[in-house]
Amino acid sequence: MSGTIEFRVLELLNARLCHELVSPVGAINNGVELLDDDDPDFVRDAIRLIGQSARKAGQRLQFYRFAYGTTTSSSGGAAGHGGDLAAGLLEGGKVRCDWPAEAATLPADWQRLACNMLVLAAEALPRGGTVLIRPLHGGASGIEVAAEGESVNLSPEMRAALDPAATVEQLTSRTVHAYFTARLASRLGATLALAEAVPQRAVFRAAAG
Repeated sequence: MSGTIEFRVLELLNARLCHELVSPVGAINNGVELLDDDDPDFVRDAIRLIGQSARKAGQRLQFYRFAYGTTTSSSGGAAGHGGDLAAGLLEGGKVRCDWPAEAATLPADWQRLACNMLVLAAEALPRGGTVLIRPLHGGASGIEVAAEGESVNLSPEMRAALDPAATVEQLTSRTVHAYFTARLASRLGATLALAEAVPQRAVFRAAAG
């Protein structure tokens, strides 16, 4: 990825981030409205809803601040804990993450790439499943992220956005993440590709060199 990102990509990433926050922020608003009810049970439910939704919004913001932002953080270096950010993002959902200790020792830039690859893998699991993060071995520098589940769905548009020849004009708010992730890998001297795609498993691999 070049030092600058096309303005259109920034617009689409912004739209995607807003979409990620609409649900928890909307739930907070709903909870606030319930606080006006005279029924104590409704008020307790409202407080619980507000707390859960605020937590989810915070988790998503922390994750995407790292994934779309920078590997340094003024809040104490959260960039070194991609696994924690990934667990927060997926908490309460149908997809779980296996982020082993060896992945936690990756440089922050590679953990950032792993977080972005995790989003690609999680989106390929509409019915839920597991995302597995694995550093490449055997002298190769890179990361492998696998999506495993009952049904793995990889849209043609997402595959096209991973292609180095993809153009900005082709992108939508649904495919811009794949485009961004592929170019983030390129910035690290790696090539991101779909290494395996079968009905119950897909593997994204970013290998340097």
